[in-house]
Amino acid sequence: MTDSPVPGRDTAIAVVATTQEVLAHPELHEGLLAPWEQRRLAGIRLPGRRDDVVAARLLLRLCVARHTGLTLPGSAPAQLCPGCGQAGHGRPYLPGHPGLGLSLSHADGLVAAAVGPGAIGIDVEPATRRPGPLRVLRRLLPEADLREATALADPGPALLRLWVRGEAVLKAGQDGLGLLEWSDPERAAVAAVASAAPTRRAGYGRDGLRSL
Repeated sequence: MTDSPVPGRDTAIAVVATTQEVLAHPELHEGLLAPWEQRRLAGIRLPGRRDDVVAARLLLRLCVARHTGLTLPGSAPAQLCPGCGQAGHGRPYLPGHPGLGLSLSHADGLVAAAVGPGAIGIDVEPATRRPGPLRVLRRLLPEADLREATALADPGPALLRLWVRGEAVLKAGQDGLGLLEWSDPERAAVAAVASAAPTRRAGYGRDGLRSL
């Protein structure tokens, strides 16, 4: 693979890219997806959303491969729902690596993935998105943070940052984790990762991951 090295296995990595950047990667292709993933794709009618899902899953494989040293075919995650016990949905994990946390996200042409030891969750949203309404946000976000954000002349950006942080924590499934939140002006994105381990961002270039 042509990707540059990323931090060691005691550090989590997180990356944001556009869907088209990932789909243009010379080593990433839909044939890497497992049969159960292909079946799920068949139910997605909107081409743009389908591309987002494919790109997010491929980006997660790339992060797993760089973090573990596995090949791309050997970096295939599985999913298992703790509620119903059924495979194919729920939090992703890497079979045979019980201590490794995996997470992915996609939204309107943007994708993100994170891999690291312990619990981890990532979320990405377009920077122009405005979450709401407030009655919904109050059920999901701390009231004190909402009051501070809504007191601003333009609360939209602050509310979006709160939203991505909350989604990252929700996906990690654990409170009290470290939070890293950032903006990506080049891709007009806002992202956050909640992780049990120290987290480093990996940039995304033409040939894949590179350290920041």
